[in-house]
Amino acid sequence: MRPADRVLTILMLAAGAFGLSFADAARLRQANAPASTATAELVERLRLTDPVLFTEARYTRHPTQADLQSAFQDHPVALEHFPTGSLLPPPAGILNAYEHLDRKAASPD
Repeated sequence: MRPADRVLTILMLAAGAFGLSFADAARLRQANAPASTATAELVERLRLTDPVLFTEARYTRHPTQADLQSAFQDHPVALEHFPTGSLLPPPAGILNAYEHLDRKAASPD
């Protein structure tokens, strides 16, 4: 047996295992269908909106409900306390969405 035949055999076995993983996923989906249906009904009944993406920081749990300044809990140049803050990008257009209030404020005399 040539080395290329061994590699081909290993690749074919890996491809077969990969295909079997899809068959197993379909089997598990059918087995868990009642629980999935019950969860969907609970979500509909409780009117839940967004999934909880991460469990650490409040600004990464529900990005649509986050306070814009909550990422800067201590001060604006504070180090990130939670690793999920580096995984979740800021919402699109959020940095330019607010007016520059420092340009409108008048200094007291």
